[in-house]
Amino acid sequence: MTGTVYKSTGSWYQVKADNGEFYKCRIKGKFRIKDIKSTNPIAVGDKVVFDLEAKNDEETGVIKKILERDNFIVRKSVNLSKQTHIIASNIDQVFLLITINNPPTFTTFIDRFLVSARAYRIDVILVFNKIDSYEIEERAEILYLKDIYEAIGYRCVEVSATQNKNVDTIKEMMLGKTSMFVGHSGVGKTTLVNAIDKTLDLKTKEISDQHNQGKHTTTFAEMFDLSIENKNDAKIIDTPGIKGFGVVDIDKYELGDYFPEFFALKQDCKFNNCIHTKEPKCAVKEALEEEKVSWSRYKSYLQILEGEEESEHFRTDIWNEEDNE
Repeated sequence: MTGTVYKSTGSWYQVKADNGEFYKCRIKGKFRIKDIKSTNPIAVGDKVVFDLEAKNDEETGVIKKILERDNFIVRKSVNLSKQTHIIASNIDQVFLLITINNPPTFTTFIDRFLVSARAYRIDVILVFNKIDSYEIEERAEILYLKDIYEAIGYRCVEVSATQNKNVDTIKEMMLGKTSMFVGHSGVGKTTLVNAIDKTLDLKTKEISDQHNQGKHTTTFAEMFDLSIENKNDAKIIDTPGIKGFGVVDIDKYELGDYFPEFFALKQDCKFNNCIHTKEPKCAVKEALEEEKVSWSRYKSYLQILEGEEESEHFRTDIWNEEDNE
């Protein structure tokens, strides 16, 4: 039988077969030691082949094969730098949820995610959530960020799940597609999913006042079939809150290609293999000085290029750019 993995809990997988039935499946022992470098050999979204077996009056499945993936999104573990984790596979688009202060989302995180998604040919939409909760200064910060990312081709949507603002816009973009929602814990992923499809009624938790961080609600990535306007042709992958996002190794001469504004200027650099750091007549650095390229984006680029891990140490205030002047 063939089917799609809807949920992984580490050792067991919920698989929806092509006949519409769900089966609890496991993998063969030797499957784990096959040439798989990630911490999870099977990810939500994977198309798999499995056999059914009866054991103790229960019918379960044994996964024999993973079919070729169209794409997948993978992150390097921030603490275990040699290990990677596949968040999900066979994704049409990702909605990256961003909040300004509850909790804060920094450009280092945004840019690292965008680089990874671009490397695996996955479209990303930036969703500025909780816009009903912001004061004037915070609204200005959102507009600042939107200017940066819209200028380089990313679609940005301002959303309030609680006020139902632009929720229909998100719904429309999801029809006929498999979408993944990602972001830090507490950015409102689950609340937004519930606003999109009230029949799901997923669990949510409030922000922890003590640390201004979200409490983990979603423990494992999980796929759901959405019921949107009586159409069942949309799927969503809800993911656990991600603290940091380690970028899997990208060649330093190719990294700039995953920053669209750098890639557009590449041909104007004096050297073909310019990595936009110390080379003379670098079009990217010239654009940076002319404020045609964002300093925050360039900082993220250098951080990834130099192999620095994203951590609290690097989470400086992105809107304070006095040190660049």
